Amino acid sequence: MFTGCGTALVTPFRRDLSLDEEALRRLVRRQIEGGINFLVPCGTTGESPTLTSAEQKRVVEITLEEARGRVPVVAGAGGNDTAHVMKMAREFESMGAKGILSVSPYYNKPTQEGLYQHFRAIAEAVRIPVILYNIPGRTGVNIEPTTIKRLAAIENIVAVKEASGNIAQQAAILDMVPDRFSVLSGDDGITLPLMAIGGRGLISVASNEIPAEMTRLVQLALANDFAAAREIHQRYFRLMEANFVETNPGPVKAAMALMGLLEPVFRLPMVAPKPESLAKIRSALQAVGLAQGAYATR
Repeated sequence: MFTGCGTALVTPFRRDLSLDEEALRRLVRRQIEGGINFLVPCGTTGESPTLTSAEQKRVVEITLEEARGRVPVVAGAGGNDTAHVMKMAREFESMGAKGILSVSPYYNKPTQEGLYQHFRAIAEAVRIPVILYNIPGRTGVNIEPTTIKRLAAIENIVAVKEASGNIAQQAAILDMVPDRFSVLSGDDGITLPLMAIGGRGLISVASNEIPAEMTRLVQLALANDFAAAREIHQRYFRLMEANFVETNPGPVKAAMALMGLLEPVFRLPMVAPKPESLAKIRSALQAVGLAQGAYATR
């Protein structure tokens, strides 16, 4: 179910910092029209640490309503309080989510045993599939390949979103896990190298901007047409890079504002990109014909 390209959806806000439900609905419809394989609301790209529990449920609810079963919805349920994550995961399961994406605990810096017990408890709390999310640059701890191997033995832990940026580590994971377990890229820019060694897809930031193109790239790679996939990668690589010129999701939301898709509004501690960063983002969009008018800092 969770192969191909999934979008780590941004969360649009109004100028008063409230959830922009109409913009979210438009974004979800745009994703489905672009052929995306699955959707991931309330991940960290969705600024989940600044969403209340009620807002997280509303974002997932809207995504499910707009998806109408046409694509699976994988709800973000992560954090550094295992009991709270378990509660969220159960709620999202009851709402109809087809899976859970759970980022490793940040700040706590658990041991590898602590990580194993954390994710095992989440998996045991629900019946739907769980995707691990490893991003040590933002959580302060790496889920090591041997730990992922242990977790992959749990029936409903089905994949990992691997954003360590370490191809050697990703190769080691692929060598250790069973065939039923998918390794998904968490970095747009290194999706092709990972898929060349056995990765099965991507949970993408760039697909917020270009869902059809990122889905096509991944599907070509899954079909072993790496020459055609490389053409798409090369065309949009500058945009993939611009999305991380500052901390995600600042740049991608700024880009989407330039494209006329949402208001450029952020909740603290996230702020709008610096003018020099915004210039790089605008230039990357213009290079592929995506910029749509003036950006207003609010």
